[in-house]
Amino acid sequence: MNTLLLKTQLNWRALRCQHHLFKGYYQSLLPLLAMPLSEAPLTAMDLEMTGLNPQQDQILSIGLVPIERGEIPLARAEQKLVQIRGSVGQSATIHGILDNHLVQAVTIEEAMGWFINQTYGRVLVAHHAPLDCRFLQQDLLTIYHQALVLPAIDTLMVEKHRLLREHSVIKEGSLRLGACRERYGLPIYTAHSALTDALACGELLLAQMAAMGGAAKLTVADLLQKST
Repeated sequence: MNTLLLKTQLNWRALRCQHHLFKGYYQSLLPLLAMPLSEAPLTAMDLEMTGLNPQQDQILSIGLVPIERGEIPLARAEQKLVQIRGSVGQSATIHGILDNHLVQAVTIEEAMGWFINQTYGRVLVAHHAPLDCRFLQQDLLTIYHQALVLPAIDTLMVEKHRLLREHSVIKEGSLRLGACRERYGLPIYTAHSALTDALACGELLLAQMAAMGGAAKLTVADLLQKST
């Protein structure tokens, strides 16, 4: 998948898109594909959910961390807690979010509007991106009655490609976010939240870029290709 093909796909989606907001979202990504990764505006993201099935589970929080020219401006990192239907239930043992934490949370409609606004004209980055994107796409479809495909750089897949060049077999658990960070000498974050994990993902991408050699020549399209 090269830059031309990615551009063709985005143009086709923009042309077919009936919602002006989503049409603009696709168009805002087009000039970024050929940009050097080190210069492109990126946003690392992470979600906490009540489960792993976007058809029945719900988003509890969204963390977004911008990456600008190889740096992370922490002052612009944000997290939103999201109201849900019912209770968080046993999922609280995983993410630590309790029902009373969501009293002042935003609605899913507000959260999706904020997400689109914050990531407009920026390339998404996530660890195991398909899972987060499926949840976001499901809620965006429900709210806007229009499907939106979210291209994203997947740090898990970037690391998988790197490991497969060095080893014929990848050990179980070696692609988890913490294990990937450990290979680059990045610190372990004891706190667990969407914001912390988004930061951890963003830092991992910067470490991966530094280790790639000739990272200045890598384009956004190059990394999107490694994420498939």
